[in-house]
Amino acid sequence: MLKKIAFAITLLAISAQSHSRGIDIKLADEMAEFTYLTESSTFGYGGADIGFGILFTEDDDYQINAGIMVTGNPAGNNKALQFGVGGKLVFVTLDAANEDAGAVAIAGQLRYIIASEMPIAFVVGAAFAPSVTSFSGADQYSEFEFAIELEVTPSARAYLGYRNIEYEFDGGGEFELDDGAHIGVKFEF
Repeated sequence: MLKKIAFAITLLAISAQSHSRGIDIKLADEMAEFTYLTESSTFGYGGADIGFGILFTEDDDYQINAGIMVTGNPAGNNKALQFGVGGKLVFVTLDAANEDAGAVAIAGQLRYIIASEMPIAFVVGAAFAPSVTSFSGADQYSEFEFAIELEVTPSARAYLGYRNIEYEFDGGGEFELDDGAHIGVKFEF
């Protein structure tokens, strides 16, 4: 457990030293995830959100990931609705299942913002990798997430959500890395 805490503190220290856009901290009863957020204004018209993270469980399962998401509003005047498309690269070491796996997934996101003095957003996201883009023993990767965000300040959001991350293996077994509720905060600099 001490190694996990030391690694998380190191990741946060590195993030604070660089010119990051933010940090996302997600906690559940048996899982923690820390993600460094940045952006690239050179990608497309509006840029892309880029994240690098580590997820670990109390069963000593670890997943590192990198993702990119291009978001925007649909045609018209509906600024409350945002769509996102992108990709995700994941590597996982599952101690309980004695497996290592990885995947390159396509990802999508839908976000609806209710404007108020303290804006609330409903976010749904998914990522999927079929067998052709899964490797090191993985046959398929899937992730689904739903969250309700509250903008506490313009640079801090708190959220409550649910997420399911599942790996299917070449031998026919399945492993749920995460399947439950979580709380989180996103800080932007």
